[in-house]
Amino acid sequence: MSLVYVFFADGFEEVEALTTVDLLRRAGEDVRMVSIMGRKNVTGSHNISVDCDMVFEEIGKTADLLVLPGGLPGTDHLRAHRELNHLLMEQYNDGRLLAAICAAPSVFAGLNFLKGRKATSYPGCVDPSLCGEYVEDAVAVDGNIITSRGVGTAIPFALALIGVLEGQEEADKIAASIVYR
Repeated sequence: MSLVYVFFADGFEEVEALTTVDLLRRAGEDVRMVSIMGRKNVTGSHNISVDCDMVFEEIGKTADLLVLPGGLPGTDHLRAHRELNHLLMEQYNDGRLLAAICAAPSVFAGLNFLKGRKATSYPGCVDPSLCGEYVEDAVAVDGNIITSRGVGTAIPFALALIGVLEGQEEADKIAASIVYR
């Protein structure tokens, strides 16, 4: 079982965040929904409110995987959160897993995580010159960086994370259990 932090900010994309949390929990991962807003209740970009498990200041253990959902202005809040960016840098420098979907790969681009790597994002959110290779695949996995495109790729994104953490057999098992393809 891996420890996973999924970061929530007001204006997050609900489908991307909650699909990721749901499928990772189905796979048996220890997933913590972490608010960076200083309060547990966070409201998504489509006015759906959720109660997170914890606030950023309560983070203790080092996670195996850090996940940034997209959405606006959620991604802007993630980008502006200094302590989160410091945590992302530590994770990156230690070679541990990082994942972002939709507009959120732009946070990674701004931290130079995508330089020399294959990556994707919501169209127009990441300058291709900041990547080694910008692709339009549903999910791009390059070393410890996993990126994805948006709401329509939330299930393949979550399944790719399961595959990286637990192996393709587990990802296939979860896909079958939700009647995906």
